[in-house]
Amino acid sequence: MPVISVGDILCDSDLLTARFSCNLELCHGACCVEGELGAPVLADEVEGIEDAAATLSRELPDRGRQTISRYGALEMYRGDIYTRTVDGGECVFAFQENGITFCAIERAREEGRLEIPKPVSCRLFPIRVRKKFGLDYLVYEQHAMCRTAREEGTRKGVRLVNFLERVLEERFGEETVASMKALLT
Repeated sequence: MPVISVGDILCDSDLLTARFSCNLELCHGACCVEGELGAPVLADEVEGIEDAAATLSRELPDRGRQTISRYGALEMYRGDIYTRTVDGGECVFAFQENGITFCAIERAREEGRLEIPKPVSCRLFPIRVRKKFGLDYLVYEQHAMCRTAREEGTRKGVRLVNFLERVLEERFGEETVASMKALLT
């Protein structure tokens, strides 16, 4: 897969051409449930997530609350920090309503009860940030669970870069995103 340089970051070329539009009614929040590890967490997000775990503990589902109580909200794997999962499945902050999985951190922020957002890696999904040659390397992970988002993006004509524009700007800056979008034309 070709790699493209955009300012001081690298991107999979697929990231710039992919169509994507997540619809929770179709995928049911599978990204909060599937996988062996939770969401990657940046060092500057750790304190906020640990505080969120304490604040939200009483409203989390029993399994998430018990896992946090026993092991904590975060775990290390190969030197990286992740949100903890319940038995290698759903994130400890996941809860269900009407068959759809949501994030308790995100809900509490929307309701004004928390100031921190959910981890940037959750908001960037299905893009993952890796390192290559010492630079941030944006990888588009094409999971089966996101098939409906790819179909919806194709149907609506929404590019992945446009769908995630705000969080990409937050993480990498407006100039970088403008450069990405310039490559689309």
